[in-house]
Amino acid sequence: MNVLTSLSRRRLLRSAAGSFAAVVAAPVVVSSRALGRDGAAAPSERIALGVIGTGSRCSGVMPAFLHRPECQVVAVCDVQKALRDKAVADVSAHYAAAARAGTYKGCQAHNDFRELLARSDVDAVQITTPDHWHVPIGIAAARAGKDVYGEKPLGAMVAEGRQMVQTVQRHGRVFQHGTQRRSFERVRLGCELVRNGYIGKLQHVEVACDASWAGKVVQSEPVPPGFDYDMWLGPAPYAPYSRARVYRFGWYFISDYCPTGWIAGQGVHYIDLAHWGMNVERTGPVEIEGHGAFPSEGLFDTATRFHIELTYANGLKIIYADKVENPREGVRFVGSEGWVHVQDGLASEPASLAGVSLKPTDVRLNHSRSNVEDFLDCVRSRRETVAPVEIAHRASTVCSLGDIALRLGRKLRWDPAAERFVNDAQADRMLTRAMRSPWAL
Repeated sequence: MNVLTSLSRRRLLRSAAGSFAAVVAAPVVVSSRALGRDGAAAPSERIALGVIGTGSRCSGVMPAFLHRPECQVVAVCDVQKALRDKAVADVSAHYAAAARAGTYKGCQAHNDFRELLARSDVDAVQITTPDHWHVPIGIAAARAGKDVYGEKPLGAMVAEGRQMVQTVQRHGRVFQHGTQRRSFERVRLGCELVRNGYIGKLQHVEVACDASWAGKVVQSEPVPPGFDYDMWLGPAPYAPYSRARVYRFGWYFISDYCPTGWIAGQGVHYIDLAHWGMNVERTGPVEIEGHGAFPSEGLFDTATRFHIELTYANGLKIIYADKVENPREGVRFVGSEGWVHVQDGLASEPASLAGVSLKPTDVRLNHSRSNVEDFLDCVRSRRETVAPVEIAHRASTVCSLGDIALRLGRKLRWDPAAERFVNDAQADRMLTRAMRSPWAL
């Protein structure tokens, strides 16, 4: 029995009954857009979405789905009752505003993601949980036949990220990574300028983002009512509850939940863009080295300072550092005839580069207006998204490799095809880790 996808018969029947009740409770009379007029999707054609993880990151993603007429949020899941109740209220208020009756009761709350995935009326899921749950829930969703919009980074460990890629591909699922800058027009243009040689020959790439914070020593606290803390921990090792641990800017800096801290937590956005501009999205570096600093005490244990150098087979190098060393957050592509810098927009030297109109013969990158819109389009068309699972895995892997180099304090050689270090058993052991029983992939 696989614990990721298995439920007791009683819980399975409860889930099925709940999904039927939610469908029955959904309003029959809604706005003209919801009925399919003005180019909107008819109810029978809408993509039914389940949202797993309704904390702070959810508030930045779910509204985009709510505002898409071809999609309907029918279920939410969170281990904290207060968060899932708020999510149901937000969904209901949004759809009630468009309903003629002024009410909406078509969204059901779940504590266990497996109950949501067992529902036959759910087509796709949004995964906005802490990082250590991204791959386990993503794999379970793909096995359950759901398409996946998964927040970054892809996986907590390299080996589980590869398993996520294989599962998505084996089950023919659509996957979109939450690296939203791929849908920013000016960011895409910057990468296209690099690809087409507008800065001359690419010399190297500089990437910078914040490092993790140092945390204080904290005391254990009682688990609050309505919080399924054991499910929150899931496959991570047991640790006493404290609010500092489960708060967003707590778990982000604890390696049990986010192994690299902000090296991947924020930096994967920029490593992904570096790969896009360098045209190395489906491979990885061949050498990694770096140095950094880690907290000596307290709750947090991810790098508070870092400098990482990644060399690729074509000789190009990414120099990835924290913002103390390099305050220019984002990605700077340095060429023989100028540079392009992308973060949320585009800057360049010479400045005239930012106003270049690409030629019809120039290489163009995958165009999308938003990651959410692109995902929903791909759920229908079954084409590859702008941020597909293989590319997500490669960018996330680079962050993990950098962290391993920091922790070992020496240069590492990497085989991006085999996804193993070259003659380095110690480093290979850091590509995976055990999961707390009974969880397993």
